[in-house]
Amino acid sequence: MVQKKREHPKVKAGLHPRNKHRERYNFKELIKACPDLAPFVALNKFQDESINFSDPAAVLMLNRAVLKHFYNVDHWSIPKGFLCPPVPGRADYIHNAADLLASVNEGVIPSGKHVKCLDIGVGANCIYPIIGNREYGWSFVGSDVEEAAISSATAIVEKNDTLNGHIHLCLQANSYDTFRGIINDNAHFDITICNPPFHSSQEEAEAVSLRKLSSLNKTEVNKLVKNFGGTGKELYCNGGEERFVTNMIKQSKDFGQACLWFTSLVSKEDNLRTFRKTLKAVQAAEVKTIKMSQGTKISRMLAWTFHDKEQQQAWAKKYWSQ
Repeated sequence: MVQKKREHPKVKAGLHPRNKHRERYNFKELIKACPDLAPFVALNKFQDESINFSDPAAVLMLNRAVLKHFYNVDHWSIPKGFLCPPVPGRADYIHNAADLLASVNEGVIPSGKHVKCLDIGVGANCIYPIIGNREYGWSFVGSDVEEAAISSATAIVEKNDTLNGHIHLCLQANSYDTFRGIINDNAHFDITICNPPFHSSQEEAEAVSLRKLSSLNKTEVNKLVKNFGGTGKELYCNGGEERFVTNMIKQSKDFGQACLWFTSLVSKEDNLRTFRKTLKAVQAAEVKTIKMSQGTKISRMLAWTFHDKEQQQAWAKKYWSQ
């Protein structure tokens, strides 16, 4: 039975005002940019054009079309098994990071290649550096503990003239270290970003994935098929998000003068108490928690700095007045 066509809000609730993905996907425009998307698009039961979001190949092709249409990225792909990220939510993080930098620059978002960002755990998809560079012209260093992820991200950058020379990838040889070995002597970064592994075990990560697939398919799914759901190191680590971000905060103190703002996504609100306690212990000068939402999904950007207000303004004048 065909259901009556739904009325949709003009913009998606919760997304940042500058996010290009606040409106529903225009599949005709996306197919024009990426014709290979066409076979995956069909009318759903509400007579809306859509894709099967439980089909990894369809989601991958949608991302490829979105990146080409909105960000002028002609070549984008990831190896099977690595995380295929939802672009709208990733864009929100970048836009909120831009607002954070603007808050110490008289409300003006610093742009251009002299704004330097570090993406901790860049992944095979290289999504944050792509969006940050294409939206604001920022230059990026992306680090990861997996050689395959660095190889994939490097291939994306090298195949796109718009990205080449603006994004540099490096392997983090020690999985315990966040910044050491990446932030070298005399280097500086205006902001670091991170989408940490949320789960504490493979079993926990797989259980969450099965629940998502069951929800998408409207029927219980009991077996995971290796697709683009993410590798182990992308999804889980010993101690999960709480331990990962706590270690990051502790290690950030040693690099407090080399970076203006450190940030991380926080999925679990209950972890904020632990993080704030740790930030107090390392004597962070300022801490901010910025709420982000995409539909019913809520996350937070936790940000901290070891520079007081006067030092923040001095940083902006030194590095952004070019």
